[in-house]
Amino acid sequence: MSDLPIGVFDSGVGGLTVLAALRRQLPAESFLYLGDTARLPYGTKTHATVERYALQAVAELVRRGVKAVVVACNTASAAAMPALSAAFPNLPLLGVIEPGAAAAVAATRSRRIAVIATEATVRGEAYQAAIHRLDREARVEAIATTLFVALAEEGWVSGTVAESIARRYLGPVFAGALEDSPDTLVLGCTHFPPLTAAIQSVIGPDVIVVDSAATTAAALAKLLDSQVARAEGSTGQARFLVTDGVERFIRIGPGFLRQGIDERDVERIDLAPLPA
Repeated sequence: MSDLPIGVFDSGVGGLTVLAALRRQLPAESFLYLGDTARLPYGTKTHATVERYALQAVAELVRRGVKAVVVACNTASAAAMPALSAAFPNLPLLGVIEPGAAAAVAATRSRRIAVIATEATVRGEAYQAAIHRLDREARVEAIATTLFVALAEEGWVSGTVAESIARRYLGPVFAGALEDSPDTLVLGCTHFPPLTAAIQSVIGPDVIVVDSAATTAAALAKLLDSQVARAEGSTGQARFLVTDGVERFIRIGPGFLRQGIDERDVERIDLAPLPA
């Protein structure tokens, strides 16, 4: 089983930020990335719809033979992990919310934490619950920053437009007295890391920004050690499945992955509907 790839699933290209961290942490592993680009964004969809899409995506990864799956999408992690665990009881599964919450609790000094995420993630209160499981006294403010997804997809991650939208979303939360403002901000969507500089320009240099990608990579290493064998030998490979827009994925994906994507490694697929 050690030579099987690890599946990574996201609604689009944002999960490539997680894949980049996974590859740095586990260079010998091969990865099969699935981006459901035909149906993004997930963040404005209902809980039931996100759950159904996630089940279809993970079923496809399992059909192709993976030894574990990382749900590299905060919205899907918030909505679908119980259903995925029930549907695939023997598959090692890891979401991004628990590692992100753990990193935030470890980083904060004041126990005031802000989370920016999609509307669905905020509405489901997954980060609030995960943080409070670790620290019941933490104060958590969750902010839906839906436009950040579109900015990241378009590559508008710096400059006047990005900073103006960041100020509109975050200014009211971080404009209060220093002792009342959060000292830690969680990037609760995998699309958001490319916007870090614009976000930091609004919240100030003293606020700690938590990107769950690195923490998720460390958690995956522990998961592999406890449940399945790690790969050994030379550098692993990455292949990509997308449900639409191959050319667009190849064009904008490198901005998230921080390396080029060869068109020969990308395949367009259709996801099969769930059995009735």
